[in-house]
Parts: sequence; structure tokens; C-alpha cells
Amino acid sequence: MQHIFVHESPLTFHLQNDALSYIIAILPGGLPAQLYCGRRIHDRADFSYLRGKAMPFSVALTMANDSIPEESMRLEYPCYGSSDYRQCAVSLLQENGSRLAVFAYDSYKILPGKPRLQSLPATYAEAPEEAATLVLRLRDRIAGALCELYYTVFSEGGALARSVRFVNEGAQTLSLERAMSLCLDLPDHDYEWISLNGAWARERTPAAARLTPGLQGVESLRGNSSHQNNPFLALRRPHATEHSGEVLGFSLVYSGNFLAQVQVDQNGFSRVLMGINPAWFSWEIKPGDSFQTPEAVMVYSDQGLNGMSRSFHRLYRTRLVRGPWRDAPRPILINNWEATEFDISEEVILKIAEKAKACGIEMFVLDDGWFGARRSDRAGLGDWVPAPEVLPDGIRGLSEKVTALGMKFGLWIEPEMVNPDSDLYRAHPDWILRIPDRRATLFRNQCVLDFSRPEVVDHIHGMLAKLLRESKISYIKWDMNRSITECFSAALPPHRQGEVFHRYILGVYALYERLISEFPDILFESCASGGGRFDPGMLYYAPQTWTSDDTDAYERLRIQYGTSLVYPISAMGSHVSAVPNLQTGRRVSLRMRADVAFFGTFGYELDLNTLTDEEQAAVARDTAFMKAHRQLIQFGDFYRLASPFEGNDAAWMVVGEDRAEAVVGWYHALHAVNTPARTLKLTGLNPDAVYTVSIPSGNGTAREIGAFYGDELMNVGVISRPDRPEVDDFLHPAGDFSSEIFLLKETRAE
Repeated sequence: MQHIFVHESPLTFHLQNDALSYIIAILPGGLPAQLYCGRRIHDRADFSYLRGKAMPFSVALTMANDSIPEESMRLEYPCYGSSDYRQCAVSLLQENGSRLAVFAYDSYKILPGKPRLQSLPATYAEAPEEAATLVLRLRDRIAGALCELYYTVFSEGGALARSVRFVNEGAQTLSLERAMSLCLDLPDHDYEWISLNGAWARERTPAAARLTPGLQGVESLRGNSSHQNNPFLALRRPHATEHSGEVLGFSLVYSGNFLAQVQVDQNGFSRVLMGINPAWFSWEIKPGDSFQTPEAVMVYSDQGLNGMSRSFHRLYRTRLVRGPWRDAPRPILINNWEATEFDISEEVILKIAEKAKACGIEMFVLDDGWFGARRSDRAGLGDWVPAPEVLPDGIRGLSEKVTALGMKFGLWIEPEMVNPDSDLYRAHPDWILRIPDRRATLFRNQCVLDFSRPEVVDHIHGMLAKLLRESKISYIKWDMNRSITECFSAALPPHRQGEVFHRYILGVYALYERLISEFPDILFESCASGGGRFDPGMLYYAPQTWTSDDTDAYERLRIQYGTSLVYPISAMGSHVSAVPNLQTGRRVSLRMRADVAFFGTFGYELDLNTLTDEEQAAVARDTAFMKAHRQLIQFGDFYRLASPFEGNDAAWMVVGEDRAEAVVGWYHALHAVNTPARTLKLTGLNPDAVYTVSIPSGNGTAREIGAFYGDELMNVGVISRPDRPEVDDFLHPAGDFSSEIFLLKETRAE
């Protein structure tokens, strides 16, 4: 299909895919304006009727030719300082002290596929026909600046990717103080805002509110995308649900300080802005230099929040994640941290690994405490050399012993941090982020290395690459356990300190890129005290992220449910941990812990040797179940069915692309006595197909409970009946925190 239509008079650009139309017009004077963003419509030669008019403030009519002020227009990339008083997309400091930039249309070009962004993560197209890119070239000839607006429209999923590139074509030095990746002016504010908020161990909780006049937004100034706010927002119509109605979703492919904001103005317009947080940001652009903003992805759905989520899932899973692990089922692993913390030895580790192998687990991951003087969190961080008193044969020897068991071996690292009590800090005390003559704040007894400096990145790369070359390592868990304070680099002059936050995250991306290029078969998992950097930027380098340090199954229902609004199931690190849970003290059944963790990458965070024989047998059965169904679970279409934030039950399901198979998870928080049977309506099935519905049994098989048409399962539902001993039998109650897994398989279609 044709993705971009161009009409010369008046100059209009119509971007289109299977779900979305996005129309831009060049106004008299050269400003690009937004005409329409929404459900796909037919192309036509003239869309000028969509411009509309608004009554300006009367004093503004004293302008030349009584022209309508910019604040009454819906603009694509506005700057404050002329006649638009709303929050702006760009602020460009010039040598005369002015910050006004008037970027007027100069030319355009259309590119097949999608160009790469320099030094930044971004979505991609593998074939030219998958996408098309419009580049609008705008110029401010007085400032000598070129602004290129990039719009990539993908063929499927209502997805549009946007970014901006600035080039200094003049003789003066320019300084960007604000450079948003996306600005979208909508013609009304009849929307509900949804963001993902929280804190450590309770990340990505959906929060909703109606748009009202003024500003609403989320941001991070922590140097990472943060536990507190995620670089995502959605706008849904008031009557939209999970499965119907219009939704616009916005997601920033970036891992540092961000701003996501909506402003409702006096005309009732809604201005959406997303990009690098302008607070504490500036970027010097010398003549001939350029600056590239991160990418923002917008998705339009007329199939509710689930439709928006599935579009994000497919795009990020297949055209953001890269490498051999993009399409590969993830290995089932066991991590030793909750079993041992720092009290490790080769003997203890191998004992856990041997039991894990007997249970069918595929990978052992060694966590913190294996290097330098790292016997606690007070020392050794930054010295990535194995400690002989812990591992006599080093990582190389341990990795060989684990692989000899028939398992893969993985390793925990935290390369961006350093303890003051370390050889690295003693040799290079100036390599941390700190303000001269002021105390450096310690969190977890550690400082942040200055990754804005290439020599720091080179040094860390040298140590890690040596380790990876010498050992049999198949997986790296890359942790980051504190946010940035005292953001100041000794390597930059005073007037360029506003570049440090962004240069830092570019340094992180650069190290990731070097390591995955040298070791393409290694599976990287990102982590930041759990979910403190769960963002699309990280997925470009590490195809999965540790979703949260909170491994309690009941809490994980909420965390994984919220995370699924934008991130695919294959990206969520989800493990079964010991009880009572380390974070909550709650005791949840092993059955429910596994049933929740199935909907992610699946693994274990405990010492299997402490389990009973019956529990170890259950681990083996659950591991076998995940191996049999992980291709479907991790790469199928995910649907949310019942929210854990709205009642006692939670439910979700994954359906195969051909709709021939599905797996359903249904979870109950508190047990109630003498209640009627519950009904759960499914979705995403073929209404004319007949599905066999079964329940996995304790012996590793599945017990069939009936055959039903797809339309029955979606309109009537599956029923939790008291005649099934697996659930809510009043003689054998399941108790609090119980769960059910249903397997659906198509037997025939009519």
C-alpha cells in the first residue's frame, strides 16, 4: 500500500497505514500544521477544509495583515516567543541572547523504509515496503539552523515514529535548550490521560484522569527513566474500554531524563509533548555540527487499550529488539541472589545448579559478590575481576563446570557504578559524577561513573570484554542500582554541564552496542533495582528487563498488568521466588507463583535444595509446561481480561497468531465461602472455531473440560465450577491467592 501521499497545492502530506491517517499542511508563511490524526480515511486532493478557524484574542488582531496568531493554530513543531504562548517544542539559544526560532518549510523528501538514528536506539524496518519516512526540512535562516522532522509510518498497527534532527548551518554557535521528539496538537480535549507511575517494588501502576485546562505530565530528572514514572502516556476517549474505542498511545525510546506532557489551552486544543526533559538540559551545536533527538512512537487504536498495547507489543518485539534473541524463546533460568545474597562459594553455587539441572532448568545465573572485594555492598564495585577466595578457578572455571552439567551460564554485572572502596575509585577518583568542593551523595554505598567520558566507557569495556572472551557466558544481567545525583562532569567546561545527563545515557548505549556487537549470541537482560529503567531504549540492546525487585506473585499481577500496557510479554523478567516473600512477607502458593511467572520470561529466585520433594517435582512439571508453551506465551497476542486494580480477580490470555491456540491465566486474591461459579469472558479467538478447553493437571498432563465455539468462550465465557476439584471446592478450598491456567486448542473451524 502507499504510505505517503503528497498534494502540491496547497502543500499537504497524508501519512497512512492500515489503521491511521496523519495529515500535515504547510501554512502560508511556511509553518507546518497538524490537520488530522486518527482513524484511517481516504486520501483526497484537498484537505484544506480541515484547517478550521479559532477566534483569537482581540489584541492579537493588531498584527500585520490582521493574521491569526499562532496560538490559534495546531502546529507540528512550535517555538515560544512569537504568538504561540503554549508549551513549545524547541528553544534555541543564539549568540545575541534570543531563544526564538522560526522554522519555516524549505523542502521535503520521502525515503523507503526507515533510516537509522545516529548513536540512539530506535525502531527499524527490515524491508523497504514495511514503512516509509517523510522528512520535512525546515529552516531558520536568521539563526542559520536546519530542523528536520522525521515521520516514519509503518504498514501495520497504527504506528508512527517521530524524531527531530538539528544542523547548525551558520557561523554562530547555537545551544539547544529544549528539543522535543514529538509535538501533536489535537483539536479537542475529550480524553482521559493514562500514565504508568509507582516506586521501587511497585512499578508501572496505571493512573487515569480526565484532561482539564492546564498542564498534566510525568517526567524523570533522575538520570534514568525511573521507577516513579515511565516514558509513556495514553489518551483514550471517555467511553473507550480495553477492547473498544479510540486510544492514542505515546512512548519514548529513551532511557534518561524525559518529559511527557499534555497542555489543554483556552481553545480546548490538547498539545502533546514528549522528549528529553528540558530541565537541566542544553546542548552546544557548533557550526557544521548536528543534534539528534530520541525517537517517540505514537500508536492509534480504535480497538481500545488492548488494541494499542498489541500494536506496541508487535512493533517493539519485532522491530525494536534485535539480534538472535529477538525471535528465540527465552531460556528458563535460576538466579542465586535470593538464595544466597553475598554468601557465595563455588560449592554452594554448583549445588544449586545441579538441583536446577535435575528439575529441567536451562541456565544458572551468578549474581552479585563474585568479584574484587565484594563481600558486601560496601566494597569492590568497579573491579570486574573474579575473587579467588570465592571462586578459586574464576568465572572461567565456574562457567565451564556449569556448562559441563548441561546448562548455560549467566552473570550479574553493574558496570555504571563504583564503590569508593575499590581499586578503580582509588586510581581514578575524578571518574565519578560529582560537583567540585561538594560532598558526593552515596546510595547503596556507591557512586555513578561518568559515562559521558569515552575513556571511562573504554576502561569498563576492556574489563568486561576480557571476561566474556575467556569464559562460557551466555547471559548478562546488567544492573543499575541508583539514580544520578550531583550531575557534573570534570571533563566538560561550565557552560556545557547541561549536556552531561544526555551524554551519560549515550555512553551507556555505546557500551551496550560494543558488547552486543562483539558477543551477539549473549542474551542481555537490563535491570535497575528492578524496573527503574524499563523503557524502549533498553529493549533495543537488551531484549528483556527485570520487571521489578518485588517477586511476590500477588504484587507481580499488578506490576506485570501495568507493564503490559506498552511492553511485550517477552520483555518481562518474571521469576518464582521463595516464601515468605523477601519484599512483602506474604505466602503465596507455589502454584500461583508459577502461574503468574509463566507470562514473561520465567525462571526461579530461590535455592531448590530447600524445597520438599513434592515441591521439586512441581518445579520440574512447571519447567516442562513452560518449555512446551513458551513460544506461544512469549510471542503470541496478549490480551488483558480482568484488572487486579479493580477487583478480587485478575486475568489475561495469549492467543497464537493463527488463533488456533491460547493460554489463559485467571487469578483470585482472597477466597470467599459459598459463592456462585465465576465466569470469565475470553477474547481474540476465531468465533467460528471449536476449541478444546483443558486444565494442566498435577501429573504434567492436561484434563479436558469441554469443547466450545469461540463465540461461546468470548460471549458466555469459561466457567469456574465447583465440580472441578482444582478450584474453589468448598470441601477442599483453594484458599487465598489461587490461580487457574486454561489451555485452548482449535479442533475444527466452521
